[in-house]
Amino acid sequence: MHRFERYFSEWVIRYRLPIIIINLLVVIAAGSGLKLLGFNTDYRVFFGEDNPDLIAFNALEATYSKSDNVFILVAPKKSDIFQPPVLSIVEELTELSWQMPFSRRVDSLQNFQNTYAEEDDLVVENLYENVDELSVADVKRVKKVALADPLLFKRLVSEEGLVTAVNVTIEFPGVDRKAELGAVISYSRGMIDEFKTKYPDVDFYVTGVTFLNNAFVEAGERDVKSLVPLSFLAMIILLFILLKSVSAVFGVMLVIILSVVTAMGIGGYLGIALTPASISSVQMIMVLAVASSVHMLVSFLFGLQHKDTKLHALSESLRVNIQPIVLTSLTTMVGFLGMNFSEVPPFHDLGNLVAMGLCASLCLSLTFLPALMSFLPVHVKVEEDPGVGYLAGIAAFVIKRQNIVLVVMSGVVLVSAYCATFNQPEERFLKYFDTSMQFRVDTDFATENLGGLYQLMYAVPAGSPGGISRPEYLKNLDLFNDWIKSQPEVINTYVLTDTMRRLNKNMHGDEESWYVLPESRELAAQYLLLYEMSLPYGLDLNNQVNVDKSETRLIATMVELSNVELLNFEKRVQAWYGKNMPEFMNTQGTGTLMMFAHVPDKNIKGMLYGSILALFIISMILIVALRSLKVGLISLAPNLVPLTIGFGLWGLLYVEVNMALAVVVSMTLGIVVDDTVHFLSKYLRAKREKGYDSEQAITYAFTHVGKALVVSTVVLMIGFGVLMTSPFALNSDMAMLTTWIICLALIVDFLLLPVLLLRFDKDEK
Repeated sequence: MHRFERYFSEWVIRYRLPIIIINLLVVIAAGSGLKLLGFNTDYRVFFGEDNPDLIAFNALEATYSKSDNVFILVAPKKSDIFQPPVLSIVEELTELSWQMPFSRRVDSLQNFQNTYAEEDDLVVENLYENVDELSVADVKRVKKVALADPLLFKRLVSEEGLVTAVNVTIEFPGVDRKAELGAVISYSRGMIDEFKTKYPDVDFYVTGVTFLNNAFVEAGERDVKSLVPLSFLAMIILLFILLKSVSAVFGVMLVIILSVVTAMGIGGYLGIALTPASISSVQMIMVLAVASSVHMLVSFLFGLQHKDTKLHALSESLRVNIQPIVLTSLTTMVGFLGMNFSEVPPFHDLGNLVAMGLCASLCLSLTFLPALMSFLPVHVKVEEDPGVGYLAGIAAFVIKRQNIVLVVMSGVVLVSAYCATFNQPEERFLKYFDTSMQFRVDTDFATENLGGLYQLMYAVPAGSPGGISRPEYLKNLDLFNDWIKSQPEVINTYVLTDTMRRLNKNMHGDEESWYVLPESRELAAQYLLLYEMSLPYGLDLNNQVNVDKSETRLIATMVELSNVELLNFEKRVQAWYGKNMPEFMNTQGTGTLMMFAHVPDKNIKGMLYGSILALFIISMILIVALRSLKVGLISLAPNLVPLTIGFGLWGLLYVEVNMALAVVVSMTLGIVVDDTVHFLSKYLRAKREKGYDSEQAITYAFTHVGKALVVSTVVLMIGFGVLMTSPFALNSDMAMLTTWIICLALIVDFLLLPVLLLRFDKDEK
């Protein structure tokens, strides 16, 4: 191994110009794939194609209308909605919403299909038209219907009558999803901006599944446009302060850029489509690529400070750093590849892109960087680094106070392990976006007034074609509707029986006593047929009844719930359903909310397997590479302790663990092991090559690699710290916990690891 290290380091210096040219050609070839890199704009990307909840949801959408929608809320500032000017705005908004690209249906207070009897005829018409012609009595009639009909009340009209909504159902062709989404968003925002200018006394809010998809896109774009440049600038400043060399900073920046271009280009060739969860791979590659380069440069500058020649200092730096850099890059890659065990496909892309970036940075750090530095002017003061004295002081303290350090660290680990049990897998998908995003503000308003995005859907089978007209079916459906509406989590339901009741009343001269379900199948079927034939184009019953009328859909609008609360609610539904409903009407809740609710448990289980496998592989790599079973086993402690303390802190402060935090174990395992590898590599080199005892070897490791560990840790913390400001919680939460763990890893490597070596590695003197 030593012969190879020496041969390789000399080879790189000897052929440095061809090495630079070859590296650049490889990067250009890989980077040409950037043009193929796309961005997925559908929130369904968070679920694998074989996800049973996604399959059930797709089947529901294939039977009924799509769930993609634009939900526009109208809230007058000084009055309720039952004022002619406000009703006029709703009518204008309804009319313009039909012009929205890919709109299939528009539902509002204005075009609600009101029914009433006129002698023996059933009249079906918009609730109101031509506001200028409405009398005071007409407005009162509108208000009475809006606050009484269950198809409007708390669905399109708020409980107090202060807010109303226009719901636009969108059916995307799916040819160019990003362009189609952009067209809908652009039209909606343009329309709302005009209304805001035209009607300053009315507030407008926009949400819905279409805007949810767009929020994912905008969160990703904001990260790329603001956080990536900010990280880049922060690292330039920090590296210049720590390395004090313009050429060294220039070299590191080139390695970062070329690593990112290579990984993203290969990702494009592999057909990877970026998402808000995987777009952070750019920042992670930037941050992690610094680590390898820093170790190379710190050793190189250390040699120059001790009067070594430039080429020899480069060659020697390369020689002593080949093994630890290869090891740390491999172990970090293993950690990120472990993310392929996640239930969430974007995390697979994140892990794979970062692993490819690390592979690129490994090659560039060991070949391109030293070759480049040999041509760049480097000026350093020939003096002892003052930081070395501080590091030697830390080494002396740990050696002298090893018993106290061991007791304190053991206590911290035990308390942290206990606090880690406080963590609960909780998911609130709306909270993925912080309040700096307009989508979150608008959706919060919708949730407070009309329920917004939180909906559960139940496709209730009738057992046979036309079976939905059977009185027994309608009675059971009504029973279920009554029960579910009485639950505290439910705001409103949208169900066929409300329409059937209204039709029965209309066909009996609008007498309130007939606001009951039809008593015969024939009567119900006739009502339904008559009603359907009277409905205008675009407002049919396809969103509620399937084609052969063997099934109807009940939609329950919910209050804001976490995944745990929702799953508990669904358990109650199924328990009630099993006792009160016939077997042929069996159904289960589905919808966007339910899909996200099932992810955390599956994700944690998947990542548990992935993390255990990553830990096993990393341990085997360390044992083989360090040629010591004992040291390899000792290295497990400083790799696991930071994770334990980090999750303990999280359990103490936040408790809720979302899907992104589940991948942190595998990801940070690969990152924190770097410090351990570099420390142990120098420790073993001191013992094997220089014949030092354990205490001397520990001091040698502190003074020869301690600064590089501090520099790389600070750079990593700054890089992930910038990501903490992301408006997308999956990225910001993951970055926060990762930053903590990286900081803790340095502390553990400086305190606990030397003590363990002093205790258990005495026989290798």
